[in-house]
Amino acid sequence: MTALPPVLVIDDEVRSVEALERILEDDFDVKKATSAREAEAILADEAIQVVLCDQRMPDISGVEFLKNVRERWPDVVRMIISGYTHADDIIQGINEAGIYQYVTKPWQPDSLTLTLKNAARLYKLQRENELLAVELRMSSTRAERVVATRRADLRELYAGDDGIVREKSSPMNDVCDRMRRVAPFDVSVMITGESGTGKELIARALHYKSLRWNKPFVVENCAALPDELLESELFGHKRGAFTGAVEDHIGLFQRADGGTVFLDEIGEVSPRLQAKLLRVLQEGEIRPVGGQKTRNIDVRVIAATNRDLEAEVQAGRFREDLYYRLAPVTIHLPPLRERLMDIPPIARALLDKAQKQLGKCVKGLSPEAVACLKAYSWPGNVRELQNEIQHALIMGPQGGVIGAEHLSRRVQQAAASPSPAKLDFAGVDLSLTGLEGTLRERIESVEAQILKESLIRHRWNKSRAAKELGLSRVGLRAKLERYGLEKIEALPLEPAKKRA
Repeated sequence: MTALPPVLVIDDEVRSVEALERILEDDFDVKKATSAREAEAILADEAIQVVLCDQRMPDISGVEFLKNVRERWPDVVRMIISGYTHADDIIQGINEAGIYQYVTKPWQPDSLTLTLKNAARLYKLQRENELLAVELRMSSTRAERVVATRRADLRELYAGDDGIVREKSSPMNDVCDRMRRVAPFDVSVMITGESGTGKELIARALHYKSLRWNKPFVVENCAALPDELLESELFGHKRGAFTGAVEDHIGLFQRADGGTVFLDEIGEVSPRLQAKLLRVLQEGEIRPVGGQKTRNIDVRVIAATNRDLEAEVQAGRFREDLYYRLAPVTIHLPPLRERLMDIPPIARALLDKAQKQLGKCVKGLSPEAVACLKAYSWPGNVRELQNEIQHALIMGPQGGVIGAEHLSRRVQQAAASPSPAKLDFAGVDLSLTGLEGTLRERIESVEAQILKESLIRHRWNKSRAAKELGLSRVGLRAKLERYGLEKIEALPLEPAKKRA
């Protein structure tokens, strides 16, 4: 059974107190007092919710008594009952004692009961609001601690090994060295590279190695939203700025104030938005959509693109002044096919992550599976490799070893030996028959022959050979060193036959 709300009735006339008790006792737990001293004793011992006090008492007025109640028991809802309705008394009661209701005599029982029920409901709501406010303050404090701990963990991760998995001879070492040099300086950075090469990972490493590491890091994919929505997401909007804008919206730049904004696929931004971004970088201020006032912000902008922005500038599709504001420093990420030595450690790291996510355990990847992974060109780069590892984990045996047969068909086919063929360039025998050894050794042998063939065809011009093979000069040089081909001199080619 629900307890009745406790109410304290105070009147120096005993008959009035008893009459009020008879009316209210069905709906309230009525406490009675005939003097201010007796009422204070009850308030000290009982959790009273509402006080109903007569205005005229011999020792103290009702307003004076409730003024004291307000100071000592501020949560109690205070009411005055009186046969005198002077305006000055009502005003004094409201101003000094915080009176909730001034009840005049003669009072109607139903009306008085309803008024007291509303007062008890007000008391309950006030208590609930106070508890909610305390919980919100505690939740906010807990959330701030969680965010601070998370940022500290990320700071520690990137402070050590950059969070980037690679081998000692990887082309990514130059990338990481460049990143460590630029991270402490508060300048914009442009990250270029194919989709899936890890541009956001580099951006996060730049942020957590900078002086802004304990401030927000926010990400926006500029290719994922139409022009109008992207502008609202970046700069915010005011209520009524457009259809559906029912309230003010804070943009990413304002949310990231003091921290870093990562704009992925910056090459997809329209010319109109390019002009607004230029103002952010030049003046450090934004203006919400539909707003009249500008707001100063302090953010570091890191942008990324898989396009050739210099070519876009030459073609007039990207603002030259914005490009130079975004790219005082450029970091280029090589595709995965140019860092084949990194595939085994990356695959192991992705496999560990996939096992935690999917709840399935295996012993690892077989050498044949690793060789297949290294033989594939990975047009989707690390993102595609992550999907492949998840596929292999699902197809592989529980508690066993993932073999080449558990990989997808396209990866297995890429690793399959080509059909025997006789390739003769300038008298050099590049026969693919008679290969011996493990699958990995055979694949490496084929790769070495392909490199040799391409170099010979291009008269040992490494730039042309690298372009044909889809490699950078750094990637080609690493492969030549790996297979001992950098010391081979170009063989003379037969002169071209004259036309008859």
